[in-house]
Amino acid sequence: MEENTQKKTPRRRSTRQRRVILDVLRSTKSHPTADWVYEQVRQEIPNISLGTVYRNLKLLRDLGEVMELSFGSTYSRFDGNPELHYHFRCVDCDRVLDVDIPAVEELEQEVRDRHGWEVFTHRTEFYGRCRQCSRQREQTPTK
Repeated sequence: MEENTQKKTPRRRSTRQRRVILDVLRSTKSHPTADWVYEQVRQEIPNISLGTVYRNLKLLRDLGEVMELSFGSTYSRFDGNPELHYHFRCVDCDRVLDVDIPAVEELEQEVRDRHGWEVFTHRTEFYGRCRQCSRQREQTPTK
């Protein structure tokens, strides 16, 4: 008996659940967690489970429809914009914001040329204090 050695590829059949999850992600710039997405999706599909949301988020990531951002934390955030772009994470409030500068795709070619590696994409993240947290810090008297 011959063993099937082909890898499974993610199913591409669209479901209502997947469409609603994608719509929720694309309607926000907040880079939400799966729990936040779940709460939003439940407003339209009350009987959806958290597990279904997690599975669909992973599938959407695998299909290249969304980005999963981990930032080294215990939970992921998701971005409905899968195009190459950079992010800023505030170290005080944990907000994740898009950085409005062009992605430097030439970096990938430079790494290929210098090291001979096969580069598929790159990710750059900036860490610091957002404008709102900086203002709060300036207004808070030090002891």
